[in-house]
Amino acid sequence: MSDQEVPNSSPPPPPPPSPDPSNKGPESEQGGGSTTPGPHDLSRFLTEWPFEAGKINVRLISGEDGEPRIQLRLDLGVLQMRVSGRPDGLRPHGHESMLEYQEARLDEIIATQGNASEFTLSEDEARELREEALQYYHRYVCLMVLEDFEGVVRDTTRNIRVLDLCAKYAETEADRSVLEQVRPYILMMRTRALASQAMADNEPKAALHAINDGLRALREYYSENDALGSFDQSTEVQVLKGMKDALTPKLPVSQKSELRQRLQAALTQENYELAAILRDELKSLKD
Repeated sequence: MSDQEVPNSSPPPPPPPSPDPSNKGPESEQGGGSTTPGPHDLSRFLTEWPFEAGKINVRLISGEDGEPRIQLRLDLGVLQMRVSGRPDGLRPHGHESMLEYQEARLDEIIATQGNASEFTLSEDEARELREEALQYYHRYVCLMVLEDFEGVVRDTTRNIRVLDLCAKYAETEADRSVLEQVRPYILMMRTRALASQAMADNEPKAALHAINDGLRALREYYSENDALGSFDQSTEVQVLKGMKDALTPKLPVSQKSELRQRLQAALTQENYELAAILRDELKSLKD
């Protein structure tokens, strides 16, 4: 499969967690590296698939076991991921992921104790969840380029569960809040995937509803964080509004009438935030 261009709306991947300087491998203990046998050298492989700046270089290949793998070309090498389950293929504590292990712990405590008062996430457990979420982040960015929209929805929904779990149960305030800064991005990517899948299915109204739901979720996020003034300037909001602008000409004529009815109902119910969104939608529709 050919490499794909970077979607303009997707910022570059965040840097991976910084390595622990105290965690020194055998080479550092011996005061130097050792020569790796030739068969393990990746130079030829990397030369045959050169890195191209300004693009997400991703492809789908078949593994030695016949199962598909995603490969992401980086400037210094390649990331390879499974297309489902945990991207690195590991099963922490016999579960599909560390998230599912922690959720199983939570369910067990609630079942035996009747509440979750005894469930917490230590700093190490919260860190493990963040590191695992980064794997899923790399995969859903690749899946978006590969137009596997269902996979993007799956992985973004899953990472939102990580944010919710840490926000509620992490022991430290830092661990409860550190991931919240990426919630708008995850919401935007999930919405893009839902809308893109609807458009692929020739369902423009469903795509519009998905975008509106995403905008409402983002508005709620900024409102809850006392930053509603930043809503319109948000990159994620601008991306979704751009999608809606591109989608508008494909909507049926009856859409404007339906939006007017929904606007009137929102005003009657004094739901002014929804009314504001609906007004914006009406303005975007052409006669």
